[in-house]
Amino acid sequence: MNQRRILHVDADAFFVQVARQSDPEGAGRARLLIVGGRPGSRGVVCSASYECREYGVRSAMPIARALRLCPQAMCVPVPRRACSTASRAIAQVLGEFTPVLQASSIDEWYLDLGGTEALYRGEPLAETARRIRDRVIEATGLTVSIGGGTTRLVAKLAVERAKPKPGTSATGVYVVAPGEEAAFVATLAVGDLPMVGPRFQQRLADRGLRRVADVQALSCETLQRMVGDRAGAWLYDRARGIDSSPVATRDDAKQMSREDTFDRDLHDEAEIARELLRLSVRVASDLRREERTARTITVKLRDADFTTRSARRTLEEPVRTDRVIYRVASDLLARLRRSRRVGVRLLGVALSHFDESVELTATQFDLFGAPSPTSDQPHDAPRDHALAAAVDRIRSRFGDAAIVPATLVAPEQSSVSARESDRAHDGDATHPRKRPPR
Repeated sequence: MNQRRILHVDADAFFVQVARQSDPEGAGRARLLIVGGRPGSRGVVCSASYECREYGVRSAMPIARALRLCPQAMCVPVPRRACSTASRAIAQVLGEFTPVLQASSIDEWYLDLGGTEALYRGEPLAETARRIRDRVIEATGLTVSIGGGTTRLVAKLAVERAKPKPGTSATGVYVVAPGEEAAFVATLAVGDLPMVGPRFQQRLADRGLRRVADVQALSCETLQRMVGDRAGAWLYDRARGIDSSPVATRDDAKQMSREDTFDRDLHDEAEIARELLRLSVRVASDLRREERTARTITVKLRDADFTTRSARRTLEEPVRTDRVIYRVASDLLARLRRSRRVGVRLLGVALSHFDESVELTATQFDLFGAPSPTSDQPHDAPRDHALAAAVDRIRSRFGDAAIVPATLVAPEQSSVSARESDRAHDGDATHPRKRPPR
């Protein structure tokens, strides 16, 4: 049986690179750059330049704390539309090298090159990876790091060794040779293994298992006695680089969402409703752009005291239009507000339970005909489809800000820092998420 040949591609400081490309005279000149929000906002760091990281700035850190650690840094919002465009451009290049490409996030991809040995005339996997890296740089101006191995796990771990961080001799490519998986993983800390979260890591540390090499010294049966049958068997395999998960042609996101953290807590119900409408419009537009429909709508609320609550509803029929998504979201928000009415720090709308392969081009309907009948089960009406299609055509030509509900163009000053990003960058893309190991 042939060895699997898997590459993991990770764009280097992706959001920083794209921010610099988008604003060459501003962010492009900043050596110390934080991407995630403006100074004074209550957002979190999405990405930071390697120079900022030397000051202790990390992803998911509050912007205020990051600027205390590195006060001389420039801080800019995420250029979401540009990031979405750049991600698609990188994926297009990667697709030139393999028929099996899986997006793991907006800035990470897996490639399965199994069966392509003859196509590449037997060249080493590392050489193919270098050619891929050079081609991405040539086509997009963005640098990526590539890890390789016989499993997805090893390729993902190898990419960290590949990244050309300051003070290292890394070149952007690192491939673990077949048969060397266990020896490579043995050089890592237990916490470096994906899905080993802080609690599990502490459980292992309490038993003297801090390095992967410590785990490798124990039998599967011993590990199972320590942490349980399932976790022990899982850890035994991962400590040796064993991972049979395939590279799929598409790794569908289970959810798409939009959420905003406000610069000040919101108390006015009308203002909260406007923000909910704004988020509903944005996530509905994302849904249609992906040519999907969704059946489950979730509203997330973070109160002023950091209590996070959510409510969801699953509909009988899938939907995709602003009106229906906002109607359901409004009912969910009202339910949450009735149970606890305090200041709102964060608000979000998420869609899930997707149905795909839907036809999004509407035929001509009467936009001003009789409204669809009221039902306990909200549903898209033909006039909703027609209106959404017309709006999408206008936005695709003139930008997302070209047409919005009248409520959202009120003259009052916005309290949402992310809104400045929308105006500056002409819209957003689906909120990027990387799920941290638990």
